[in-house]
Amino acid sequence: MEPAATFEEVQIPLPEPIHGRTHLSGVLGIPEWWPTGERIAVVIAHGGTSNYQDPMITAQCDGLTERGYMTLRFNFPFAEAGKRASSDSPAILERAYRAALNLLGRDTDALPARLLVGGVGVGGRVAAGLVSDRLQTDGLFVLGFPLHPQDKPDQSDSEVLFRCTTPTLFIQGTRDRRCDGRALRSALRRVGAPIQLYDVEEADSSFNVPKKSDRTKEQVHAEIFSVLSNWIASRLA
Repeated sequence: MEPAATFEEVQIPLPEPIHGRTHLSGVLGIPEWWPTGERIAVVIAHGGTSNYQDPMITAQCDGLTERGYMTLRFNFPFAEAGKRASSDSPAILERAYRAALNLLGRDTDALPARLLVGGVGVGGRVAAGLVSDRLQTDGLFVLGFPLHPQDKPDQSDSEVLFRCTTPTLFIQGTRDRRCDGRALRSALRRVGAPIQLYDVEEADSSFNVPKKSDRTKEQVHAEIFSVLSNWIASRLA
């Protein structure tokens, strides 16, 4: 039987206030046996119109924690301040992600030995930026990469990917209006790091599917979890 996991509500201190907030809310998933074993941590950031309680992110973190990984999901400053959509600059978002990573070192006797980072939408782009800036990780995963403005693949911005040398997993919805499939594949051909790309049929940028697809949100979340968890296992093998 797999060991039970615990989930701890945490407050992540910021180096300086943002939107009047000095901390960010988060949830740390802790396997029962931590810190023995391989000590692997997975950090997932939310997208530009959600928060750390997003059901899809919660499903991924809960499942991974039950499989023995420490997980962390957290708010970006705009979400902590109750804003409905991201108005934070890339620098602010990166500062918040780094603050979340610093939380993993709060107990020096239980530091993760291996780390994988990623996120949904803008959260994934921020993680990619950190990896491009030489953050040491064992893998990067992006769920719904925002490649271009909605319905404007001719304005693709993939520069952040070209500096990545870490193996990367992309999980994309085939109806994602901010990431045209052809444009993404064209960009990925110029990336030097090992890449794996998985398409979620009929899913949009938030991985919602139309009713006619005859699939529930929970089924889509389970599909994503299967791909993500198998990729993580292959990275750690």
